[in-house]
Amino acid sequence: MNPKFRFVSDGASYFGSTEDPTTETHCNVWDWDQLRMIKVKGTVKLFPPYEDIESQTLARFADYLSPKVFAVTVDDEGLISEVSTDPEEEETLFIGYIPFSAAESLHDCRTIQYSKLQELDRLGPGVDLSLYYDESGVPQKIAFKFNPIGKPRRLQMAWEELHLLKSLPSHPNLVPFDRVVLEDVESRVIGFTTKYIPGGTLENAKLPFRFEWVQQLTQLVDFLNLDLGITHQDIAPRNLLIDPETQKILLFDFDWATRGKRTVQHVRDDVGGVVLTVYEIITGDTHLVNNSHWIQDMDTVQNMLEWTCNRELDSDVSKFRSFLNEWVTTRRSSGDMERYLNTPNPPTWPDLPTSPDFSVPFECGTTKDGETRWVTGYRMRKTAMELGQYVFRWDRPPQSRLRKSKDGV
Repeated sequence: MNPKFRFVSDGASYFGSTEDPTTETHCNVWDWDQLRMIKVKGTVKLFPPYEDIESQTLARFADYLSPKVFAVTVDDEGLISEVSTDPEEEETLFIGYIPFSAAESLHDCRTIQYSKLQELDRLGPGVDLSLYYDESGVPQKIAFKFNPIGKPRRLQMAWEELHLLKSLPSHPNLVPFDRVVLEDVESRVIGFTTKYIPGGTLENAKLPFRFEWVQQLTQLVDFLNLDLGITHQDIAPRNLLIDPETQKILLFDFDWATRGKRTVQHVRDDVGGVVLTVYEIITGDTHLVNNSHWIQDMDTVQNMLEWTCNRELDSDVSKFRSFLNEWVTTRRSSGDMERYLNTPNPPTWPDLPTSPDFSVPFECGTTKDGETRWVTGYRMRKTAMELGQYVFRWDRPPQSRLRKSKDGV
């Protein structure tokens, strides 16, 4: 797992003025390696608003914390002064995963129990390289994708991606869907697997770039947009694999994808995504694509007089640019959006059902009259445990410890 993606700040609470450097500050940081939330306490002096110093601070010592530690207090130099194992300090959201029996839309999928997956590597946030033995005893290397975060938006995205992938027709430029993953106690849907492609992504600047891959990518985007009514919304070098067997380009990571008008973000337009991606691959310039999607501009790239090539290509840069310009002109012609909204073969699936777990009421403060306030809906993991609800826990040791144990250290 790339270290720069490991920690994500989940917000901070300030117990006083943010102008006062002594104000107590509590920051929640999600660790994609250990799959747990850790609270980092300090002051505004160390953790000023909007600077995400808490992630950098936790990164120094996260691998050395006991899994029983929920909160860490640091001094103004970022050094640990106190740790807490009090469960009340935990800020992890509970996830009410849908029982497989209640997900009728998935009953045509093959399934695999979570305990049958052997972790081989951690490829990125929410994606592991794993292995299982199929019904014939044949080992299968797969990419296991999962969502361990209980925020409603992330649960919706996971549901949409799973259904979209299992609904896609077989295509030479798409990574094949494999199985639905179920946890072992109550057979709840916790993720899915896809075929593992070992060729690496186009982020690898040492990989020569072929003109035919641009042709394949544009044809694939046309197929997704205009035949299926699907927008990927996250086309980027990191999401483009090269199959070492076929030498074809493969698009994956559909967690931002949408169908029709559902959650379409015009700033994530696939046509612009292709142009910006090819520009980044050829030039190595990440200045534009590292900006927010709101300010990325395909026209800026297309209007450049010259693309400085910093990668081995099998054709002149002008050939790539000419092809892209012609394709963009065609896609921007009148009727393109109508074709997208009226595609002949759009996949369909039901909305994410409400988990029965969230109908269980829990205490949430008091009313104006001082009586206990009972509510339903999303809750903290500690609250669900107090209610006796089944909680699937993702927590695991840091990858650095696993490597040491494998090396006999």
